[in-house]
Amino acid sequence: MDAFARRMEDALVARVGAARYQLWFHRHAAFVPAGRELVVGVASAHFQEWLEQTFGEAVRSAAADALGAPTAVRFVVDPALFPSDDSASGGRKSPECDPPRGADAHRSPVAAKPQQLNLFGETPAPPPSPRSKRAKPIDGKPARRFKFLSDFVVGACNRVAHASALSVVEDPGQGANPLVIHGPVGTGKTHLLEGIYAGLRRRWPEARPCFVAAEEFVTRFVQSTRFGKTAAFRRQFRECSALLLDDLHNLATAAGSQKEFLHTFDALVADGRQVVVTMDCHPRLTEELMPELVDRLLGGAVWGLLPPDDETRLGILRQKSVGGPPVAEDVLKYLARNLRGNVRELEGAVNGVRHFARVTGRPVDQPLVREALGDLLRHTVRAVTVADVDAAVCTVLRLSAGTLQSKARSWAVSHPRMLAIYLARKHTAATYGEIAKHFGAKQHSTAVAAEKKVRGWLQKDERLALGDREWRAKDLADRVEREILR
Repeated sequence: MDAFARRMEDALVARVGAARYQLWFHRHAAFVPAGRELVVGVASAHFQEWLEQTFGEAVRSAAADALGAPTAVRFVVDPALFPSDDSASGGRKSPECDPPRGADAHRSPVAAKPQQLNLFGETPAPPPSPRSKRAKPIDGKPARRFKFLSDFVVGACNRVAHASALSVVEDPGQGANPLVIHGPVGTGKTHLLEGIYAGLRRRWPEARPCFVAAEEFVTRFVQSTRFGKTAAFRRQFRECSALLLDDLHNLATAAGSQKEFLHTFDALVADGRQVVVTMDCHPRLTEELMPELVDRLLGGAVWGLLPPDDETRLGILRQKSVGGPPVAEDVLKYLARNLRGNVRELEGAVNGVRHFARVTGRPVDQPLVREALGDLLRHTVRAVTVADVDAAVCTVLRLSAGTLQSKARSWAVSHPRMLAIYLARKHTAATYGEIAKHFGAKQHSTAVAAEKKVRGWLQKDERLALGDREWRAKDLADRVEREILR
């Protein structure tokens, strides 16, 4: 290491600390005086942007100390600087020692500035634009098409969650942070998350939001650990303007990934950047996530999505029927009354009716719908009430009607009551407060705790002595569900 490099290192260490110098500068940046300026060579445009934005002032101050006078600093991209460990500065020997490179080899970095030449008088290849990256397939797969919030059908079952998603797009990081959206399959969680991503890209062109599924987050973390690329992994997720994570519950079986996400979460929120996650249940009801992570999630806004009600189903069907053969309003209302499934089932019904009409050459009317969707309509689940669940549990376990609404606390009553609360949350649109009231509890937290308890039974496949026999928890739940759906 020459005298200048040593002075520059000492000056930078004094300003950013030894650990940060080793992480960001050692073997990642080459410092070369060039006339009246200091040229800082780095390996990539991404690294250039990060160093200049994060440590630009520290580098300028250190350069003034090392050179004995205020000096202009310019960052340039040159991957060829870092092919080996020949230089203690992390790069190759200085340009004065290089052989000539054609007619322009004698030009200094200062003279080459209008042409954006690198440290050695060469023109580096420009990095691909983010737009071109999105347009090209990755690993042979087409780029993902994100849905928009304007396409989301709003109803009583999802209005608050939709409004929260809009507020994130309008002012990211300034409202509820994190935003947690939870609900059953097919209720629109991923649509809202994709809509936030698309909205941020459209409203804030300079923003760099990151959309990732939890499974992909785990895969990338495992690969980065295996190949020693943890620093690059962390930069990818901790330098984004907003992190949007789909299906957070899939981190449950990966303790290491949970810890990494927790640290990433803390770094982003502390810096005022938005975090939005989706889950299949309320954070309080999952036992697999770290308590620290659950606590962080509860510090923001937690909104649930319910299966679509009649009015929302009709709106979804109207939207899905646009752009193809016309579907009469009375047919859409018939489908909305008779289908009780999620958004995907409704979309599949519209597609099935249209296909059947096309292959048979008949107009779309109610007789055609009944013929095309006969099996689906026959197996459609009727609207289930809390009282239906109560009656089904009593029937299976041979309990007298009203037993689950009594004040008894013995396990012979309390365990069936907890199972009924869990199944009521699963099969009805009732709130925790409504369920708790039906079973004689004063607070909705009783229903929350009961649901969490039964989830634990099912996950651990526990055995329960109830009624006149011993049951596996899963078998009992299945038997009661069959009774509910009869």
